Amino acid sequence: MEQQRLDLSQFSQRVDELRDRIGKIIVGQEEVVDLVLTAIIADGHVLLEGVPGVAKTLMARVISRLVDSEFSRIQFTPDLMPSDVLGTTVFNMQSSQFDFHPGPVFSDIVLVDEINRAPAKTQAALFEVMAERQVSIDGTTHRMGDLYTIIATENPVEQEGTYRLPEAQLDRFMMKIVMGYPTADEEVEVLNRHQNNSKLVKLEGIEPVITRAQLLELRAMMDRVLVDPSLLRYIVNIVQQTRNSRTVLLGASPRASVAMLQASKAFALLHGRDFVTPDDIKAVTPSILQHRIMLSADAEMQGYTVAKVAQTLIDKIEVPK
Repeated sequence: MEQQRLDLSQFSQRVDELRDRIGKIIVGQEEVVDLVLTAIIADGHVLLEGVPGVAKTLMARVISRLVDSEFSRIQFTPDLMPSDVLGTTVFNMQSSQFDFHPGPVFSDIVLVDEINRAPAKTQAALFEVMAERQVSIDGTTHRMGDLYTIIATENPVEQEGTYRLPEAQLDRFMMKIVMGYPTADEEVEVLNRHQNNSKLVKLEGIEPVITRAQLLELRAMMDRVLVDPSLLRYIVNIVQQTRNSRTVLLGASPRASVAMLQASKAFALLHGRDFVTPDDIKAVTPSILQHRIMLSADAEMQGYTVAKVAQTLIDKIEVPK
């Protein structure tokens, strides 16, 4: 029996409105916007990397405002303790019991600003909550909501007072999205908007475009997105290539394969389709492999970058017809 096709007209309108609203505040970065929305739909966490001033934090705050959900922001600093993130138990004199006071990590969309500024102990506090959507404190498990998503930012060039993220934690991010500099024309538009303050939209005035329930409904639709068996093999071939390449010391894990499948289905939904194409996979794969492969010493000495190697490996695989 043929699977019933999905009616995505209603959601396509909302996605277009999302993009339009974001474009009124952030100039350019259309590809980054699509990838962040893809990760949220695919129930994955996002790591935004870029030099200061390219609107990483603004991007996360705008998207969180456009989704009718709870939002919290955590500024990571070298003196931040795990309890500052997760919460703590406090003795209640009246009830003679310990009450749990949840930390800022308890929200629907959590912005972790400058995640590489906190020491390893505090970074590790996010391990369980990112992987299993729950926190265990004093023997009690506290579960997160269905929408739970972490959007973290980091500056790749600053070394002072930063702590490198371990591979195990990086692997828990579905995507690592690099935000580059704007083009000359885009930067002129940024200046024009600041010159004419009337064009600057205040974050407080942003009204939600999509509700929490609608976003969860869109996530549920992913199970009905069609993926041809040849595309499953295509995903596996790309991941296998990362493990067999001489330029790669550590290849991608099966978690990368699953992320590629889920993200390509979400990317298809984002573009109003209920079926995945090879182009969907090629669009999401660089951001999924970016933080999951480690280059060999020879490749690094020759000046290769992870992004360049990942794209080369993708291009080597024959695209299914």
